Amino acid sequence: MRNAEASPGGRLKPGAGARVAWNEKALEFIVHHETRDHRARSGEIRTTHGSFETPAFMPVGTQGSVKAVSSEELTALGAKIILANTYHLYLRPGHEIVRRLGGLHRFMNWDSSILTDSGGFQVYSLTRLRTISEEGVTFRSHLDGSKHFIGPAEAMEIQEALGADIMMVFDECAPYPCEYEYVKQSVRLTQLWAEKCREMKGQGPQALFGIVQGGMYPDLRERSARGLVDLEFDGYALGGLSVGEDRETRRRVVRETVPYLPKDRPVYLMGVGTPEDIVDAVMLGVDMFDCVMPTRNARNGTLFTRSGKLNIKNARYADEDRPIDGKCRCYTCLHYSRAYLRHLYMARELLAYRLNTIHNLHYYEWLMGRIRQAVREDRFEAFARAFYEERSQKTTEGPKAS
Repeated sequence: MRNAEASPGGRLKPGAGARVAWNEKALEFIVHHETRDHRARSGEIRTTHGSFETPAFMPVGTQGSVKAVSSEELTALGAKIILANTYHLYLRPGHEIVRRLGGLHRFMNWDSSILTDSGGFQVYSLTRLRTISEEGVTFRSHLDGSKHFIGPAEAMEIQEALGADIMMVFDECAPYPCEYEYVKQSVRLTQLWAEKCREMKGQGPQALFGIVQGGMYPDLRERSARGLVDLEFDGYALGGLSVGEDRETRRRVVRETVPYLPKDRPVYLMGVGTPEDIVDAVMLGVDMFDCVMPTRNARNGTLFTRSGKLNIKNARYADEDRPIDGKCRCYTCLHYSRAYLRHLYMARELLAYRLNTIHNLHYYEWLMGRIRQAVREDRFEAFARAFYEERSQKTTEGPKAS
């Protein structure tokens, strides 16, 4: 492990040349630049399937597919890492089938990095179909009601079979709102399962991240973070957020938790989120994000633009012969009008979902590129201020004609 020279208080000295790296067989993390006034930083993560710049957004490929687009289209959009879902791939087609077919990279024809969640959040969502014990979670499949069990050993086995570059420990995500004693027990179980995942991880070239739980309680977040840091994971995720809490609560939890995590490991905020959420969290020191929002919203006819959301279902677009966003350079905006996109969506043509998804994912990749550039140029605070101002003045119908 290589450490950059640190200033008093443990903060990396900002500016050109700032560098800190975590270099293990499975993952290398390099921080190239940290802002002067915030925790925002830019860097690079290297895995066995290539590298990607941070802060990074991971499109969600729940079942080995980012809905409505191909792996080749994701590459063209600039994506260098995606997230796949352990729970869903375990149920269908089954991790052993994926293993026999050469792993998830080959199965879905994806040459870049893959992060797999542990299945903990999906099991959390099956509240009425699960039973939690010290060993793990017994649950019934949402597909056919069949009975299954996933614990730390199973979570590691499934993710190793899938061949993920970055795996997540099995955790227990508490609901929101939630009583203190329940969350305290959740933190205890998460720590216990994290220790077992650490012990049961194989020797393959796969990184393993811990997941900080603790609900909205500062002392439990601290307890969870400190316990996981003692286990020396390759990176750390903030779990148990984006479960119904408001934006300010989420910002507070991130702000209070990140300082307990080592500066030489990537920080991943799970399941977040809106463009505003991402800018908030980058300012607080987060390096990685995932969310279904750009793809799900695309399928629901909601498109992201520089100045807000645009609902393509709106009748006002029926004869508008201009792109979603006149300054966007995505494939959809370069070739198709709002009128055509509205027609496709109202007719329920499958092409609508593909073109809308390409645009929304391009917007998220564009936003992350702008964020990284602002950090590198030591102007992130000005960027964030202008970003918030533009969003606060937006209409819900996107930018005016350019």
